[in-house]
Amino acid sequence: MTQFDLTGKVALVTGATYGIGFAIASGLAQSGAKIVFNDINQELVNKGIAAYKEKNIEAKGYVCDVTNEDQVNAMVAQIEKEVGAIDILVNNAGIIKRIPMHEMSAADFRQVIDIDLNGPFIVAKAVIPSMMKKGKGKIINICSMMSELGRETVSAYAAAKGGLKMLTRNIASEYGQYNIQCNGLGPGYIATPQTAPLREKQADGSRHPFDQFIIAKTPAARWGTAEDLVGPAVFLASEASDFVNGHILYVDGGILAYIGKQP
Repeated sequence: MTQFDLTGKVALVTGATYGIGFAIASGLAQSGAKIVFNDINQELVNKGIAAYKEKNIEAKGYVCDVTNEDQVNAMVAQIEKEVGAIDILVNNAGIIKRIPMHEMSAADFRQVIDIDLNGPFIVAKAVIPSMMKKGKGKIINICSMMSELGRETVSAYAAAKGGLKMLTRNIASEYGQYNIQCNGLGPGYIATPQTAPLREKQADGSRHPFDQFIIAKTPAARWGTAEDLVGPAVFLASEASDFVNGHILYVDGGILAYIGKQP
């Protein structure tokens, strides 16, 4: 369908060298978008370029710290010069620190907020002027179920992702008049290399306790895959979502809708 066609669109996906960001960027490329991405150092950027080449995707990578406004502004200017004005921004770069709140330093808390909340603000701020000028643009913020729920050891992450949900709604409120749509994509528990240890079978052949917990909490009775996020991301990046603004699309297998089984 032409509504989902992204041919010629320039898509910046932050931190998209692997995992969820890489899967989303690859999906946008398959729909025709030109992919540009960043990461914190040249080694990671090189790894990302090699991974895209393996999928026959020509992606351009930049070294940039999303928390550094000068670096972000310079990167966006360089992308506009070398590739074109950014049509689609996916704010994917983020970190999590699993530390009980009473043991967490203020410095660690601030670092998570800086990358997961200030970063999306800084990058969105850098791309919005050219979107306003063109009279269109798509911003997708990678939120989380922790935009809605709390859990042990993730106080900083939940605070950042809750803030990102409201930043998403406010960008929609402030810039909707310029035909800019800003929406959030909220992954559920996704099977990635980082979560593989949580899904390993135990010595007696049983599921890992956390794996059991997630399966019991998910109506789909499985972990998501990075590919499960591709269709929703393409939708939010395309003309098909031109009247969808300030929405958080949770791709979670139904977790947020489910109270859980009775013990």
